[in-house]
Amino acid sequence: MASRRTLIASACTLVVLLLLVVLGGALAQAPAGTHKVSPPRRMLSTNTNVPAESVHSYGATAAFQQTSSSVHRKLAAASSKVPKQPKNAQESVVFDVGSLGAVGDGHSDDTKAFQSAWAKACSSPKPAALLVPAGKKFLVKEIVFAGPCKSQVTFKHDGTVVAPKDKADWSKPQGYPHWIHFRNIDSLTVTGKGTLDGSGKVWWKNSCRINKKLPCTHAPTTLIFSSCKHLKVENIKLINSPQFHLWIESSHDVTLSRLTIASPGNSPGTDGIHVANSEDVRIIKANIKSGDDCISVETGTKNLYATKIECGPGHGISIGSLGDDNSKAQVSNITIDNAHLTGTMFGARIKSWQGGSGYAKDIKFLNLVMDNVKNPIIIDQNYCTMADPAHPKPCKEQKAAVQFSNILFKNIKGTSATKDAIKLHCSKAFPCRDVVLQDIDLKVKGGGEKNAATSTCENAMLSKSSNVSPSPCTSAVTKDDKDDLIPQDYE
Repeated sequence: MASRRTLIASACTLVVLLLLVVLGGALAQAPAGTHKVSPPRRMLSTNTNVPAESVHSYGATAAFQQTSSSVHRKLAAASSKVPKQPKNAQESVVFDVGSLGAVGDGHSDDTKAFQSAWAKACSSPKPAALLVPAGKKFLVKEIVFAGPCKSQVTFKHDGTVVAPKDKADWSKPQGYPHWIHFRNIDSLTVTGKGTLDGSGKVWWKNSCRINKKLPCTHAPTTLIFSSCKHLKVENIKLINSPQFHLWIESSHDVTLSRLTIASPGNSPGTDGIHVANSEDVRIIKANIKSGDDCISVETGTKNLYATKIECGPGHGISIGSLGDDNSKAQVSNITIDNAHLTGTMFGARIKSWQGGSGYAKDIKFLNLVMDNVKNPIIIDQNYCTMADPAHPKPCKEQKAAVQFSNILFKNIKGTSATKDAIKLHCSKAFPCRDVVLQDIDLKVKGGGEKNAATSTCENAMLSKSSNVSPSPCTSAVTKDDKDDLIPQDYE
């Protein structure tokens, strides 16, 4: 009996051991869903290795330098990335305007062929391209390329497109007329070696700026993009625009690269690149000759980064004008880095009308070379130009103003065509705050000690200045005086 009980006990022990082994293996192979463990989340970078030009020891301005530098590094990095091609890119469809009826002799009206090519490209379920072939000149009247499109579209521009030279071929101007208008499109690319010729001469000679006896009207913009996102415009050439050459309006995630823009220095109102109400805009390598601002940044613009800019002739690189007609301005986080300005009327400029409201803040002009520029550095909160040159009226002094703050001018060198190398003319009601001048070396071209460059200021509060020639304005207000100048309702 004893031996039988011993055998039964041993058998039971073996069964228990086998059960434990089986259960242990099952637990080890249990599906992950029975007990979820989230992988570690990748945190957003908080790297503080900010370039030296963006780090300062003063409070709010230092924070702005670090934040805006981080944003613009991301913008610059984004512009260098090669966009992923769609999986079916090899199946993309090409619609050649020539095969759809465009003559390309520079005289026949090819507008309908362009409209037909766009309708087919935009409605294609596969990635599509509208091709303007090289070696031909296409006459196209006012045209709108509207989205949304079913797939990604590339406007491959290798030929020459010319605008009508006869004003009778244009519709009656209402507001701001446009020649070529891309609207409400996602992931559009405009590329190629082609030229857009706006035939602007007929408009320039009939401008009230040239002939003061004529009424003032708006001339057409050559190329405008409105309500677009993930937009790329590259390599093309725009010449002889009636007014603005390239206008970005109400758009997001825009890259403009390797552009050539050219109109005579005396062509009125021909801004090179005009940006308004847009966010995350990159301008990478542009050669601009115009009769107005090479780049103008208007209200509603946030996170703009421009680099490798050649400007001149023209009116320089401008933030504004802002606050016209007592309007509210909102401009922030703008960086112009690495530009060469030659023979321009202004260099780095921020301008606003009296009577406006809102703000322009977190603005940097870095690494600029001035060559015979009339006013290399200028802030003007009392900007005033005549709407009708034939009946000029002085601008009345007003108590309201667009508020300028956190502005950096750094590493700006070269020659001024006048003694006024630095002009900081700010509002009595809302002085400029936290203006920084660093590493500035400007001399009058051909001038000696008797004709040395000067620096003048009105109601400007400098947060910091170092290594600046001409010496910072003696009339400038330091941050120690700001409590006496800032209105109680500033914020």
